Parts: sequence; structure tokens; C-alpha cells
Amino acid sequence: MSDTKLKVIGGKPLTGEIWVRGAKNFVSKAMVAALLSEETSVLRNVPLIRDVDVVAALLRAHGATVDYDQEAGEVRITPGKLHLPDPHEVNRLAGTSRIPILFCGPLLHALGEAFIPDLGGCHIGDRPVDFHLAVLEDFGARRNATDAGLHLLAPDGLKARKVHLPYPSVGATEQTLLAAVRARGVTELKGAAVEPEIMDLIAVLQKMGALITVDTDRTIHIEGVEKLNGYRHTALPDRIEAGSWACAALATKGDITVKGTNQADMMNFLNVFRKIGGAFEVFDDGIRFWHPGGELRSIPLETDVHPGFMTDWQQPMVVALTQATGVSIVHETVYENRFGFTEALNQMGAQIQVHRECLGSKKCRFGLENYFHSAVIQGPTKLHGADIEVPDLRGGFSYLIAALAAEGESVISGIDLINRGYEHFMQKLQKLGAQAEKIVQD
Repeated sequence: MSDTKLKVIGGKPLTGEIWVRGAKNFVSKAMVAALLSEETSVLRNVPLIRDVDVVAALLRAHGATVDYDQEAGEVRITPGKLHLPDPHEVNRLAGTSRIPILFCGPLLHALGEAFIPDLGGCHIGDRPVDFHLAVLEDFGARRNATDAGLHLLAPDGLKARKVHLPYPSVGATEQTLLAAVRARGVTELKGAAVEPEIMDLIAVLQKMGALITVDTDRTIHIEGVEKLNGYRHTALPDRIEAGSWACAALATKGDITVKGTNQADMMNFLNVFRKIGGAFEVFDDGIRFWHPGGELRSIPLETDVHPGFMTDWQQPMVVALTQATGVSIVHETVYENRFGFTEALNQMGAQIQVHRECLGSKKCRFGLENYFHSAVIQGPTKLHGADIEVPDLRGGFSYLIAALAAEGESVISGIDLINRGYEHFMQKLQKLGAQAEKIVQD
């Protein structure tokens, strides 16, 4: 097994033009939604990333036909005669991905049964999995524990119920939508997530024939239908990747045009980018981000569910804030353990302290739970090269930004993880003039 590393010589501004395609956090869910129909569905603007490969493999394992034109970015999915594969095969294909959990609603409708393996070492019974199970059981599914995971049965189909989310979880909202669109009766979902990726999934389901109404108070009503059709849809652009490259432009004092992205889904990010001192220009087919010179400004920042500042923008933005003058305070309210990546940044010369307290305008659900979920960033600091290891997808790209901004050589281990969510990132680095090369060790 090879361990791919990346050698980066930093200290050079990134300049040039790149292209982003469809959102990772939407595309995989839209591919799963194709199982709700017997007809062929076509999804366009699909990025060439590891997560798409994982979902395609899982769909094929369940009996679907998947044709993926990588150059055109188009996936055609025909469910065909579905069946449950061996659970060990599902576990092997999924790895650490939790996407098989979202297969349950469509499979219970199509087969009357579904299976959740013990995914990637994440033991059944963890809180996020528990909620998915609670929704499915409330809709009428029964579960039987086995050595490999959980077998779900719904021979009489699923029946609509009222669902109230204590927190607007994206995954929980997706699970409810995929289970409710063909359930008997009307589902009322309160406290739903309303991220752009959720709204695009609702658009796909509506194209398939679903009846879904979204109210202004995070309430969604889903009127179950007996049958759904295939869909043809173009995925919304990946706002996370666009924001990541924007932060890279800021941290390296560069100038990057991100084609394929749009202003509407990034307004909160753009406001923060401008407050810090970054400059941007919006075009019909993308946005140009650049460092206009002079000092960057420190800011207070809180992450939140949409329409707040997205948690996936937080990590690359923290890297940019290490170059801002003064003290920035970042309060993470969406994920409790998302500041672990700052330890490596400190080793590179950053001055970041993390705290258990809610250092923001509001107390959040992590405030009394002893989670280090607030960060104080003193800047500007001169970053220097180091040997670092990718902790997760977003943290990994943030390390890449730090290495590009740092003086000297950095070696980043585990970069294959970045392929999960960033299409052709090596080619894009080369196009932007970065000095970076892969080192493959057997």
C-alpha cells in the first residue's frame, strides 16, 4: 500500500484561473436519490472526486447501472433490478464514508429491506447514526442486529410521521427527505437544514415528481407519492472548494479566479472575505479573489448553519487569519472538535490558542461540554515549512494552504484524503504556479 506525500515549496503567490464543478455535499445524495425511481437519471456537472467513485461503486453493488463520463462530468444511473449485496462488500466499498446510511430510505421503498454495516469503525449506536435509525423506525422500519451491522425491514412500506429536529442537521434532513417522498401520508419536518445543497436535493426530488413545500421557519412538508420518475439535473457548484481557493489567494497574497462558482451561495463568505481586507470581482461565470496589498484585518467570526458562515469555510479561513493584523476570534458552533488542525499550524509558526468557552456573540450547544470549540488567533505571523499529516478532508486542504503560504519546504502526508472533495487539485496547483510535487512511497 502506498503512502502519497506532497512536497511544497511555499512563499509564492498563487495566480491564475481554475474551474470548480458540482458540490461534493450534494452530488453523492443526488446519486442515491436515483434509486427512488425505476427510470434512468442523469446528473451533470459531476466532479471527479473519490466520493463520487464510492457512491458509484455502492450503486453498482446494489444492482444499478452507472455510466460516468468523467470528461463531460455526467453520470447516468439506471436502478435496474436492485438487491442487497453482501454487507462486508458494502463496508469495503464505503470505507469511512457514511453514505450507505442514506441508501436506507430508497432501498426500503424498493425492496422492503436495507442494511447498515459497521461503517469505517464507526460503531452502530453513535448519536448521528441513532437519529437516522430513529427516523426510519418511526416511519415503520424494524431493525435486527447482526454481527456485521443492522438489517432493516419494512415489508409494508413506510408511513409518514412528524419529525422534529433539535438541531438543523444536514444528514438528518437528507434522511427524512429520502424516506418521506414515497411514504404514505404527509411528513412534517420541523427544524430542517436549508443549506443550498439541501435545496438542490429538493429540486431534484421535485423533478422526479415529489411534492415538497419549504416554509420560512425551517419547516418542510413532504406529501408522499406512490411513484417517482428519473431526473435530469445540473449540480450546483461547490461553494466549499471555491471558498478554499479564495482563502489560498488571501494567505499567499495571490490572485485566483474561480470559474464555475456563483455569488448567491457565497454571500456570507464574500462579506467576511471583504471585512478581512480581501478583494473580489463577480463575473457571470465565476468570481475573482485577490489580495489587494496592505494589511489584512483581524475579525470576530462565528460559524453557523445556513445562512450563517459555513463550518467548512472555517478551517481555510483560519489559515488566512494567521496573516491578519491583530487578534481574531473564531467560535465554531456546528462541529465540536474542529480545531485539532491548529496544532500543526502552531508548529509552522502560527499563534493560535483554543478554548472551551463560547467566545462569540451567543452560547452554543458545546459551551458546557468541555470541547475546545473557540480559537484566538494572533497575527500576522510568519509561517515556515514543516512535516505535517492530513487529519481530515477540510483540515488537509487548510494544511496545503498553510504550506503554500509558508517560507521553505513542507512535506504533507496523507494527501490522498484531499481527493475525496477536491477535483484535480494537483493540476490546479500547477496551473496556479505552485511549487508542489507528489512523493509516492511503497
